[in-house]
Amino acid sequence: MAIFSKSFDEPDERRTPDKTRVDVVKLPGASVARVTFQPGWRWSECIRPVIGGDSCQVRHVGTLLSGEMEIVHDDGSKANLVPGIAYVIEPGHDAWVVGNEPAVSLEFESLAAETYAKA
Repeated sequence: MAIFSKSFDEPDERRTPDKTRVDVVKLPGASVARVTFQPGWRWSECIRPVIGGDSCQVRHVGTLLSGEMEIVHDDGSKANLVPGIAYVIEPGHDAWVVGNEPAVSLEFESLAAETYAKA
C-alpha cells in the first residue's frame, strides 16, 4: 500500500485562459484539477475561443469550494452551484460565475482535469 499526495500550489500543469486558472495535479491513476473562475467568467466567452464548439463538451465531476456558478444545459435544464455542492455536469452546457467573487472548484474526473481549457 502507498499514499500519494501533491499540492495544488505546485501543480504538474497550469492553464490560464481568459479569467480562468486550471491547476492540475497528477496522481497514480487519477488527475485532479483546482479551477478558479474570476468574476465575469463565462464558458462561451472565455473557453470557447480556446477550444471551439457550441457548448462545453466536457463531463465535470466535482465540488464547488467558493463562489457561485450558474449552469445551463443544451436541453434547457439549469443548476445553481454554491459552496459545498457536489456535482456531475454532463457534456453540452454553458456556465458562468454569478456575482463578484471568484468561483473555485475541484474537478475529480481525470479526463476533464487533463483536458479542460486546453488548446
